[in-house]
Amino acid sequence: MSTDVVALARDGFDAALRGDLDALGAMLDPDVTWHGGDPSAPGACRGSDEVLRFIRRALDTGWAGRLVDVVDAGSDRVVVVLQPAGGPRRANVTTFRDDRVVEIVAYESPGQALAAAGL
Repeated sequence: MSTDVVALARDGFDAALRGDLDALGAMLDPDVTWHGGDPSAPGACRGSDEVLRFIRRALDTGWAGRLVDVVDAGSDRVVVVLQPAGGPRRANVTTFRDDRVVEIVAYESPGQALAAAGL
């Protein structure tokens, strides 16, 4: 994985926190999926429009947090570790193709995400 993909993940999280969904949307593949391990499960986001609507709702309802780390997981993947305000750390395994996000898999803990990424 290139350092550029790690930087892209950082930039995407920063854009989301700023509420700059146009910048974030430009980073998403139109067919991106965001899920907790089963892309067909209820609540999974399919497509960039659904992902952006989910993020907008979270920001509008006061979601706040910080980026703790972005870990290079190889094969165009990163583990994004987040710290929601007042909650335990969470993590996503984010997969890129051609510098665009194609999949985000959410995990309850950084350890689970790191293990899923083979780290």
